[in-house]
Amino acid sequence: MSSHCDSCSNYVYDEDYECYICMVDLDEDDMGRFLRGADFDCSFYQADDEYKIVRKQM
Repeated sequence: MSSHCDSCSNYVYDEDYECYICMVDLDEDDMGRFLRGADFDCSFYQADDEYKIVRKQM
């Protein structure tokens, strides 16, 4: 679960809280599945691909 979030572009470091947070507001059902750890498949997941723009320009 955490490795999935670690590679998401919506998972960013918040300097105020001094930890990583998800920038997506999950609904109540999704949050429940996430907290239970039950095969959570986030529909907002976006691969943190730094080179996506560069490949597009080529």
